[in-house]
Formats: sequence, structure tokens, C-alpha cells
Amino acid sequence: MDIKKLADDIRVETEKIIVGKSDRIRLIVMAILADGHVLLDDLPGVGKTTLVKTISIALGCSSGRIQFVPDMLPSDIIGMRIYNQKTGDFELRQGPVMTNILLADEVNRAIPRTQSALLEAMEERQISIDGERFKLPEPFLVLATQNPVESESTFRLPAAQMDRFLIRLSMGYPAPEEERHMLELLGDEIPFHSVRAVTNAAELIEAQRAVSAVHVSDEVADYIVALADATRHHPQLAMGASPRATRGLYRASKVWAAMAGRDYVTPDDVRELAHPVLEHRVMLESGARFAGYTAAKAIDDVLESTEAVPTAERLLDE
Repeated sequence: MDIKKLADDIRVETEKIIVGKSDRIRLIVMAILADGHVLLDDLPGVGKTTLVKTISIALGCSSGRIQFVPDMLPSDIIGMRIYNQKTGDFELRQGPVMTNILLADEVNRAIPRTQSALLEAMEERQISIDGERFKLPEPFLVLATQNPVESESTFRLPAAQMDRFLIRLSMGYPAPEEERHMLELLGDEIPFHSVRAVTNAAELIEAQRAVSAVHVSDEVADYIVALADATRHHPQLAMGASPRATRGLYRASKVWAAMAGRDYVTPDDVRELAHPVLEHRVMLESGARFAGYTAAKAIDDVLESTEAVPTAERLLDE
């Protein structure tokens, strides 16, 4: 399978609606092909929801949306059994989680108990209702958004849930020329009808499996492990990257290489993905946070201090 062409096709369709965010789109496509979940953490109105909806159309998969609110219950996500007075039986009513692409909009507005309902779905690709387990459709991906500004009626995502997102991104404001082009392109209404499906669920699963053929040398694998380990010994971090993060960076690097048309991973692939994959998984010491130190700076430190980075030329000689 030509993963590069598939990724390019998805990006081209998405850019019919989303202007000036090619780098973010590429990262989201990478996460999807890596079978990973995405968290879009940004200001209101910058296009998070529109981006997710556009990509869902381009993927040709079933999609669902949950608008998270403080009074939402876990059953509003996974579903429940409801008593039918006519038949005298309890009938299963499936929740919106039973889909391929789930948009979890403003996920940090729900109480922690409700947020935890997503944990099993994101990691195990299954849900449990009254002790019975139900397998989710394949593929199953969560594209979540959260607003980092407002503190009223919002709850911090727990570390366990943050660790289940392969990448975290921010959209950011568009440049003036990009915003002007957006007005010309979109007009008064977002033309979702112009976006065509370039793949489907079965082909997407095939692409995710094809990534396993991308070669990762022992040296590059050691480099990935060294980066993760360095976060665990960083003096400004109270919590470093987990083994799940190491696996995520490994998988993401393979997809990034395939999207570039290569069947091998280079150190540059790893370095390009270190921030979106690792940054949201580390936790600052309280003193470092009050001093204005950031998780991004910690990842920069780790990238600069980790030695013995193999060169692409050496990999090609193997």
C-alpha cells in the first residue's frame, strides 16, 4: 500500500476547508495512520471542530460527536440498558462511542467520572455496560478538543487520560494573509460538500497494518528509549514519559517515515515528533512551573542533551 499517496490525498481534501494549517493536518493524518488518538488544545474559534469534521469526511468512515458538558454521565457516552415496558426486557441503547471517528468536543467540560468512561474505549477499543463487554468498530479513533483558557466549568484531564492521546496539538491563529484567503475560500458557509472521501474503514485498517513493515534500526530504537528515559531523570520534571509514550513515539516515527515515502526511520523522524508525542505526557515540578519553565522547554533540553544520535547515512549503510 502507498501510504504516502493516501496521506497526501487526505491532506489535500482537508485543505479544501482548513487554510494554512498543513503542518497540523500532516500530524493528525500521521496519528490516524498510527491508530492513535488526538487532542486539540487551543482557543475557541480557531477551527478545531471544523478540522475534525473535515478529516472525518475525507476518511470515509462513520463518525459521531459528543458535546461534553458538566452534567453529562458516563452512560451518555457508552450507552445503557433501558427497560422496555412492552416486552418486559432490558434493551441495549448504544452510545455515540460506537463509531469509527469520535469527536469529543470540549472534553474537559465533563466531570472526571465521565471523562474516565473514555479510558477503556481509547485503550482497549471496547466498552463495558452492566458487566458485558462490547467491541468498538474498527478503526476507532478519538479526536478530542479542549479549551485551555476558561477555567469555569472545566476539569483538568487526568494524567492517565492524557497519556492515551498519541499527540497533542494547538491550531493557533492564522496569519493575516491566510485569514483573508479563508474568507475568499469559505465565504458565508463552510462547503463541507466539496470534500470527498478518499478512503474507507477497511483501507484505513490495511494502511495501519502496513506501517509495521517500516524498518527501525537498533540505533534508532535505542535513541527513542534514551529520549524517554531522559525525561524521567530531568530535574524540572516530576513525571517523565511513560512506556506507552515510548511505544507511541516508535509507532509514530514509522508512520512519519512512510508518509515521506521511506521504508526506514531516521533520527530526524523521531526528533520532529518528540514534542507532539511527549510534551503532554510529562509533568513539571511545582517550583519549575511557578518559575515559568514549560514542558516544551524540557523536551528541548532532552533533545539537546541526548547523545549518540545515529546519522541517516549510517542507517542507509546497514
